[in-house]
Amino acid sequence: MEDKAVMDMRYLDVPLPEDLTKLKWGGDYERLIRVIDRRLSDETLPEALKKRLQLERILAARIPSQYPYSYEDALALLRKQIRDFRDEELETLWEENTAEWIYINGKVHFHELFFDNLMKTREDYAARFLGTLEDNEKNAALLRENVRLMEEKGGRILHMRLTTKLSLTPEAEKACMGKTASVYMPLPVEYAQVKNFRLLGFESAAGTFVSADRGDYPQRTARFETVIRGGEIWKTEFEFDNETAYHSPDPSQVLPIQPSFYTGEEAPHIRFTPYLRELTKMVTEGEKNPLLAAGKIYRFITSHINYSFVRSYSTVEDIPEFTAVNRKGDCGFQALLFITMCRIAGIPARWQSGLYATPLTVGCHDWAQYYVAPFGWLSADCSFGGSAFRQGDEKRRAYYGANLDPYRIPYASQFMHSFSKAEEGLRDDPYDNQSGEVFCDGRFLRFGKEFTVEYCLETEEKPFDGNEK
Repeated sequence: MEDKAVMDMRYLDVPLPEDLTKLKWGGDYERLIRVIDRRLSDETLPEALKKRLQLERILAARIPSQYPYSYEDALALLRKQIRDFRDEELETLWEENTAEWIYINGKVHFHELFFDNLMKTREDYAARFLGTLEDNEKNAALLRENVRLMEEKGGRILHMRLTTKLSLTPEAEKACMGKTASVYMPLPVEYAQVKNFRLLGFESAAGTFVSADRGDYPQRTARFETVIRGGEIWKTEFEFDNETAYHSPDPSQVLPIQPSFYTGEEAPHIRFTPYLRELTKMVTEGEKNPLLAAGKIYRFITSHINYSFVRSYSTVEDIPEFTAVNRKGDCGFQALLFITMCRIAGIPARWQSGLYATPLTVGCHDWAQYYVAPFGWLSADCSFGGSAFRQGDEKRRAYYGANLDPYRIPYASQFMHSFSKAEEGLRDDPYDNQSGEVFCDGRFLRFGKEFTVEYCLETEEKPFDGNEK
């Protein structure tokens, strides 16, 4: 079982010794673990450094598993899937950092989602794909219609009923047979847009339901404990009204005195580094009006940060700075950069994440909120705004600088919050819980590899009366 002392991800803020950094990015992970073990045997090691090395030892086993494609494997995949693909194109994608990669034992390996990312972010390659792509235009049409309805009605109320089923893969079930599994399934936090929440039950063939957190817990879960016998399915079912008001805040109405909550640093990821301070100063251009300053930050991220699938969040030491320096990142990376830059500018900002759930799709998503008096909490979805920007839809891009759609199920009101009961080890995602977490005999299981999740969503539009409750 992993040492519970390493659970505190804030120790990523402690620098990794140079020799270990060389081994890590040279891809010699077996030697890295061996050297860490030798270093940890030194009783004079400072406690903070000890915890950093304990944490790094776990991450050293996680990173290479996310990069399964050798250069030759990646080349073979691209030749098979892309019309008239030339070998030298992969070298260009590698050098442009479009195809996410690391060294493993001195050789280039590409991320497990490098091809999916190429299809999502590069229209030129998507046009040459020999398979069938997801119809993104249907989602774009849904969002355009939402903007129209929000402007027309002043807001929307969408009643949502979601059933979630979690099950182990056959391989994981075999490995866990006869062992005790702890399962943490996410539940909506009852705040913000969540109204009239009802928990409908935990029907399952999964053993004992243990507990469900109170409604306002920042990382709310339902917990099960089960001895694996085979065929287990864990299930949650709930319903609520998503009440989302339309905001069109007037900069001239901003109050001269603003609150100071949610403006501090939170290691290891919300840190006011010299580079991010300089970047925020450049982007905001001395703007003192917090609404306008937040708008400048939002427009910078949506136009200068490219959407990209990334490796596990836990393996990145400073997500906002990584995003700003590499000019790429997924929805959560972009949200954290927005939050950090807003806080540097003195604008209260916080995290919200969960599911983006529509009749077309249900999937994990992260976004940000920022506070400007007298308007209260506004929302910024940088990845949705960036997508609109790439599609030339400036109206939709502007909308997501202050608003959300009603297709959100918020599972977390705080980034990096712990579960109410201490986990058995470092979670698959120690910062969030959108798909669930599973431990078997103290070992975490990977979502999508060792357990899967299925959703059944029902929605119903309800009249919006124009008054936020």
